[in-house]
Amino acid sequence: MKTGSQFHLIVIIAIFSVVKLANAQIPVFDADRAFQNLITQCDFGPRNPGSQGHSDCKEWVTNELINYADEVHVQSFNAVESLTGDSVILYNIIGQFGSFDESALMLCAHWDTRVYADQDKDEKLQKTPIMGANDAASGVAVILEICQILSENPPPRPITVVFFDGEDMGRSSYPEEFALGSAYWAQHPIPGLPEEAILLDMVGDADLEFPIEVYSNANARNLTERLWNIAEVLELDAFQDYLGIPVADDHLNLLRVGVRAVDIIDFDYPYWHTSEDTPDKCSAESLGQVGKLLIAYIYGIE
Repeated sequence: MKTGSQFHLIVIIAIFSVVKLANAQIPVFDADRAFQNLITQCDFGPRNPGSQGHSDCKEWVTNELINYADEVHVQSFNAVESLTGDSVILYNIIGQFGSFDESALMLCAHWDTRVYADQDKDEKLQKTPIMGANDAASGVAVILEICQILSENPPPRPITVVFFDGEDMGRSSYPEEFALGSAYWAQHPIPGLPEEAILLDMVGDADLEFPIEVYSNANARNLTERLWNIAEVLELDAFQDYLGIPVADDHLNLLRVGVRAVDIIDFDYPYWHTSEDTPDKCSAESLGQVGKLLIAYIYGIE
């Protein structure tokens, strides 16, 4: 972060040196393969809980994790979609790489999509489900590509991957109605609570820009600064050195139980909760910026 302080320059130089020394051992993140993960999810159609697309995507994500992770768990629980009154079953999909202990890093994203395109400009479409290419196929796409890398290159610390369900349910002004998967997991953590977590949400926008999310900065500042500093060293220009807005997201449920959690999110997305949240609004290059950062953090910084 460009504060101009001498201390900050020392930190940047130290990070650059470690990344440079470890660069030969850092695996390559395949952005095109990650983008194909995004397309595959969208090919299932809307993935709102209770839909056929939701069921099909659950099976696909679970099988992908089985191919890569050392352990896989599917955590199910009942919920009510307040927008429709429907009772649904939600599924958190969990993968573990290495033997879990408290030093573990969690990578997480939500995999469900919204039942209604309530922000659509066309009133006729406001009661239809969304495709959710950016929100939230993008985060899942990046993490699944990282899972393949982890399976081929054992990480230096335990990694827990969690795909939360039920994030996009409910009314936005009623926090008890959304982020249901992370709320449930935080009270029933499998395999346990990690030391820190990185949440990816809406990371595929072709016009990508990540300000620093307020709650992340306030409650997990060291991790936030470290990630944005690495992004600067790697010249990942989507990561911007200014404070954005507070975002009520899955990371808040993790922060409440003592996990240092950072939300990487580009909330300035004009197609949010609309019928236009489709793959053509996203890009492999955007997914690549996020993936390169996480790979550098996992493998390049001890």
